[in-house]
Amino acid sequence: QVQFVESGGGLVQPGGSLRLSCAASGSADRVYAMGMGWYRQAPGKQREMVARIYSAGATIYTDSVRGRFSISRDNAKNTLYLQMNSLKPEDTAIYYCNRFSQSSGVPMGSWGQGTQVTVSS
Repeated sequence: QVQFVESGGGLVQPGGSLRLSCAASGSADRVYAMGMGWYRQAPGKQREMVARIYSAGATIYTDSVRGRFSISRDNAKNTLYLQMNSLKPEDTAIYYCNRFSQSSGVPMGSWGQGTQVTVSS
């Protein structure tokens, strides 16, 4: 079963940038062949979808990050990325990556440890 390991989080000031990475391993599954997404969970809130990329390349973003975040993948490295610009305090959360069903949009893999993003001055 494919496993995902997130990295790249940290503490950043409002208006700053971070790039998150999600490395896939443990199986022959390739990120470019799967629907892959970034999700986040803030304290006291439910996990929410941030961005998704379909195997054909189409992308979807939640309204609050559209125009600031960009999801991409490196097929050679089998890695998913999330470029986050113009960060706001409300972006503070643990960020996770996972594959999702391209027919239903429902996450379908195992959740990793996530990577903490804290936006604060």
